[in-house]
Amino acid sequence: MSPVLETERLTLRRHQVADFAACCRLWGNAEVTRYIGGRPSTPEEVWSRILRYAGHWDLLGYGYFAVVEKQSGSVIGEFGLADFHRTIEPPLKEPEAGWVLHPDYHGQGLAVEALTALLAWADAQDMARTCCLIDPENTPSLRLAQRMGYVEEKTISYHDKPSILLARR
Repeated sequence: MSPVLETERLTLRRHQVADFAACCRLWGNAEVTRYIGGRPSTPEEVWSRILRYAGHWDLLGYGYFAVVEKQSGSVIGEFGLADFHRTIEPPLKEPEAGWVLHPDYHGQGLAVEALTALLAWADAQDMARTCCLIDPENTPSLRLAQRMGYVEEKTISYHDKPSILLARR
């Protein structure tokens, strides 16, 4: 079972098959993927991502949430925690937080609202530490992470590109 998290304007819930089209719109947006892979995702890649999220919940007890705007009922983003077994040294030993929000919803405080709910849930699960990897040029995500208590630990190389490793206790 995965939880459903409620905020004033958002519902964070497990992905459903019916979310596929909305997730394709999200991950097919070049602005969304600019710092995550550098190119829009294909529908096949989006489907694999949704299945990977389901596996996280089933195997690890945590994963990614589809973020639904209550007013419209639309999936507008994804926020969550994962263990992607990334090929980096040293390997990550704690859940890795990540987030994407459709650009139409930027600048409204929704990312803060969603990440606050996610991290409150993580804290209630006794996750003593979480981390995140952020492209050094992704200033908005770096600011959000720091606002939520993440502290820069070091710059690492992932897929031959620099990434900033931040952690939160």
